[in-house]
Amino acid sequence: MAAREGRRAFADGTLWSGLALGLMFSLEFVFAGSALVHTTAAHTIVFLYSAPIFTALGLQFIPEERLDGVQWMGIAAAFVGIVVAFVGPGSRPVPELIVGDLLALLGGAAWGLSNVVLRRGRVGGANTAKTVLYQVGAATLVLLAFASVTGQTRLVLSGAAILALLFQTLFISIISYLVWFWLLRRYLTSRLMLLSLLTPLFGVLFGALLLREPIESRFAIGSLLVLAGISIVNSRLARKAPA
Repeated sequence: MAAREGRRAFADGTLWSGLALGLMFSLEFVFAGSALVHTTAAHTIVFLYSAPIFTALGLQFIPEERLDGVQWMGIAAAFVGIVVAFVGPGSRPVPELIVGDLLALLGGAAWGLSNVVLRRGRVGGANTAKTVLYQVGAATLVLLAFASVTGQTRLVLSGAAILALLFQTLFISIISYLVWFWLLRRYLTSRLMLLSLLTPLFGVLFGALLLREPIESRFAIGSLLVLAGISIVNSRLARKAPA
């Protein structure tokens, strides 16, 4: 960005909405990381993917994005699913699970509201490099500050930690984004949005296979209701979206 625009990089009116986008992006990871301390990976991934619900609610102020009756039914189904997933015993103490689940839900809210900022703010018209700069730049500052305040700056470079960092850096932060943008250029966005709903299912599956996390029937039913509600809202939003 410095090479392309120089000092004019932040004089195009995108600064404030870009900072808001970066803050929402940062809070998503603060809440998700904190949730994993208290609840399971399966719970975290399902509640984090409630983001489309918060996006739909936040876009109510745009006439062409207002929810119709079918979408409200989807939100109701997702809400019932969250209640079902919350209620009842789990593999950890109930108060701790509820705290973790609420933090994961807040992470989903932050993610969903970041989509609203992109839709409503001037940063939505910026090029991809500048959008990523706002997100990653703000996250660098916010997450470092959060780690300092909460005493999480100590890093023990074990073999598992190094492999985890390499996986997050190479596959999650680089390869997955490249593949995602490649897909967006070749396939319908609406189909990709719906296929992305497979992510929570994989999260629950790998949580059970790799982390030996139990899948309670109550949580499975709640998760299916949440995914059904999200798919309804997503599909209707995709139909309303301009070509």
